[in-house]
Amino acid sequence: MSLESNYQSARQSGAQRFAQFVAAQGAVVKEGAAPPPRPKLAARGVSLWYGAKQALHDVELAAPEGRVTAFIGPSGCGKTTMLRCFNRMHEHEETTRLGGSVLMRGETGRMEDVYAEDIDPPMHRRRFGWVAQKPDPFPDTIYSNLAYPPHLHGRIEYGPEMDAHVERLLRRAGLWEELKDRLDAQATDLSIGQQQRLCIARALSCDPEVLLMDEPCGSLDPISTQAIEELVLALKGSVTIILITHNMEQAARIADYVAFFHLGRIRAFGSSASIFGDPQDKQLKSYLAGRFG
Repeated sequence: MSLESNYQSARQSGAQRFAQFVAAQGAVVKEGAAPPPRPKLAARGVSLWYGAKQALHDVELAAPEGRVTAFIGPSGCGKTTMLRCFNRMHEHEETTRLGGSVLMRGETGRMEDVYAEDIDPPMHRRRFGWVAQKPDPFPDTIYSNLAYPPHLHGRIEYGPEMDAHVERLLRRAGLWEELKDRLDAQATDLSIGQQQRLCIARALSCDPEVLLMDEPCGSLDPISTQAIEELVLALKGSVTIILITHNMEQAARIADYVAFFHLGRIRAFGSSASIFGDPQDKQLKSYLAGRFG
């Protein structure tokens, strides 16, 4: 089968299979327990190519609203690529092609195709916050790092309202007491852990619906990592969070649901308890045992 045929097949795949997949998630809930939250984001038969290289293969995924979903798996298996498909960041690369559908719950309450022709990519990306592995504060003051995004998007003007907004963000990130007397200091002079929490606060500055986090603790010490985990748990419920981690203990501590990626495919997806407590997939068992990855 030609590459183009594969591509067209992927675009047409999966409505019935996806419905069965979502229904299957509810089947793992014990009798009498609350049903799983409705999905906020979903991938339906998603395949992605960088030129002739296929990076994702027929991915099926439903990330529950207001919960923490962790992506685990060895490096280079498609986790970051899938993350970038949600907010269409991969489109900056000209050779990229996507098959299947990516859905997001809209204001109407319905799941909508984020790649539909009437979707404006920059406006779509405003629905997300992004946190990278390495802290990347703006080379400006602590205050400006948090005030600039809402001002740029015309949400809040500088003045008392902005001052209150910056304070709320710092409190939300657990930084207010540490930084309230240093708002004019350069953000790049903070410790790495403080920089990362500041970047999370900045990602929340325009009230995103979803927070995408690509190994947010990958470059942090254990104390800073604990602070980030506590922040993620505090944010749960108010924002949907999807994060990538290579730390299985961290995934078990903070994630409600876990997706295991391997060679561009999702080999297992379910509650954190089922993934770590009763893994069924052979590759997942090997990965959790440290035999590869």
